[in-house]
Amino acid sequence: MNPIPPAPETGSLEDILAAKKAKVEELRTRGIDPYPPRSRKTHSCAQVQAIGAALSGAEHSAQTVACAGRLLQLRDMGKSVFAHLQDETGRCQLYFKKDALPEADFQTVKKDLHAGDFLAAAGAVFKTRTGETTVAASSLALLAKALRPMPEKWHGLKDVETRYRHRHLDLIANPEVREKFRQRSLIVTTVRRTLDRLGFMEVETPILLPQAGGASARPFQTHHNALDADLVMRIATELYLKRLIIGGFEKVYELGRIFRNEGIDTRHNPEFTMLEAYQAYADYDDMAKLFETVVSDCAEALKISEVAYNGQTISLKPPFRRVYLPEMWEKQCGEKIEAVLEGKGFNRPSLLALAERLGVPAGDKTPGAKVFERVFDAKILPLLDQLTFVFDHPTAITPLAKLKPGTQGLVERFECFGGHEELANAYTELNDPQDQRERFQEQARQRADEGNDETETLDEDFVTALECGMPPTGGIGFGMDRLAMLLTGQPSIRDVILFPTLKPEGEP
Repeated sequence: MNPIPPAPETGSLEDILAAKKAKVEELRTRGIDPYPPRSRKTHSCAQVQAIGAALSGAEHSAQTVACAGRLLQLRDMGKSVFAHLQDETGRCQLYFKKDALPEADFQTVKKDLHAGDFLAAAGAVFKTRTGETTVAASSLALLAKALRPMPEKWHGLKDVETRYRHRHLDLIANPEVREKFRQRSLIVTTVRRTLDRLGFMEVETPILLPQAGGASARPFQTHHNALDADLVMRIATELYLKRLIIGGFEKVYELGRIFRNEGIDTRHNPEFTMLEAYQAYADYDDMAKLFETVVSDCAEALKISEVAYNGQTISLKPPFRRVYLPEMWEKQCGEKIEAVLEGKGFNRPSLLALAERLGVPAGDKTPGAKVFERVFDAKILPLLDQLTFVFDHPTAITPLAKLKPGTQGLVERFECFGGHEELANAYTELNDPQDQRERFQEQARQRADEGNDETETLDEDFVTALECGMPPTGGIGFGMDRLAMLLTGQPSIRDVILFPTLKPEGEP
């Protein structure tokens, strides 16, 4: 067995590129277009394999198939050549026999094709003596000549940095990566189908806004030249979706890109995909049931009932665990949560004293919201391994949710956690315009007095809209990337975003 001449694949990258470009020019001088505008494909590799599975012995299929894809490997046997072809559905083997092809086509196979090229081939399907399904090519066409060598010579691309920066190489070399992104696509499709089935209407709201709102995050800023106006990119879709509830729609959702000017790590990417849904005449309990339905439907679509994630096996079967933050806080922190709350804000001296007693890092200049978050992460988050709804959060960090009856310091909000990570956030939505204005003013105080630049800003247009009346409403938001991480068992958000944001190449 003699391999196809490897000369164009050896030497420095510059030598390889020069040799491949020379081959392209040679093909053109011979009247062969190395990049033809179209091709015919009647069968995928998976369909070819299915045809082969139905054959017995030396039987050839009566049907001629035309398949196309990327060449992975060629083996020169002298008067015949075997090759493996890969498309989106898998791989199949091609057989080029000298006597079965026009001489020019056979010479193209022998002299012009290399791993990485795209090829179309037509012929009958048969099984070799070893039982491998194969297409006996009676015609072929070069579809695209690859100039650069393929990653790791088809043994897999392992370097993480290269995989993320050059996702096309990652997808070529690692079929399991392609499968994870197919699963992500199925998750997104399933979420839409679930909400559509439940009577929600999908809508689109603006990405460029005069001011950010709907979340505690720093926005990206830009400028519109024609209007000579500074704009920001949205950090949430909440305030516009609530306007639609005010306008008379009763069930709406948006699935789209969100942009937050924040750090990059295994759980955060500056642009990500968020689902937000709002339902009139509902509350946060209804949103919990909705999230259970969404996760359950996605698990059914993926044909799974549990997943290994962050070192534990997580059940995806509803009902999910339900706990109440005030109860967990008292148990884990040794005092009632009301001790660190004051009206609709925080009692900073008490909160800082608690943090010091618990050994949670905080200083006089640390915003109260950050101190609270650190205490939560240190004392409560480690307990949230299975899918768990944590109900009833401080008003001070939740300016858009309705007060829990009989309290000032707590609101009807839950966060859903799994594998020690936040997956979803939901409210019984605040629909009292006077209370909403006061909450925005409290957020402004936190920004001014505590230096918390991630607080909500007063949105006069939204408050004006609320003054027209909004019915009792439940709302939920969850990151599709985080959901995909959980359901596919991926530890990093970069493994579920095709093109994640990365540091400039070369930076430590």
